[in-house]
Amino acid sequence: MSRPIRILVAKVGLDGHDRGAKVIATALRDAGMEVIYTGLRQTPEMVVNAALQEDVDAIGVSILSGAHMTVFPKIMQLLKEKNMTDVLVTGGGIIPEEDMLDLNKMGVGKLFAPGATTTDIADYIRNWVKTNRSF
Repeated sequence: MSRPIRILVAKVGLDGHDRGAKVIATALRDAGMEVIYTGLRQTPEMVVNAALQEDVDAIGVSILSGAHMTVFPKIMQLLKEKNMTDVLVTGGGIIPEEDMLDLNKMGVGKLFAPGATTTDIADYIRNWVKTNRSF
């Protein structure tokens, strides 16, 4: 790979707790990825526009608010509209397993529950990008 993996880490909606997102962003940066952290209270439109502008390989959404069944499908729809179907959408937070499975069926990548290791998250992103993106 000729350049580092570029990932956008986002907090969508009114959820004001960003400690986990910052920990993940730092861990991914330490794993050699280029991380763009958008900060709090982003809309799906803001996330997708930033992903397009930054030419990212992946979007990681941290969500604790319970709005995951709205946020992830909207991001997937916007990516499709912008022909960005080769961008990984992953994330984590408080998401029931049944909802994770439904989101996976919609095209969302692996979602991580509290307690997932940063190594597992970085490895998943690295392997997905290696398999699904061309440089």
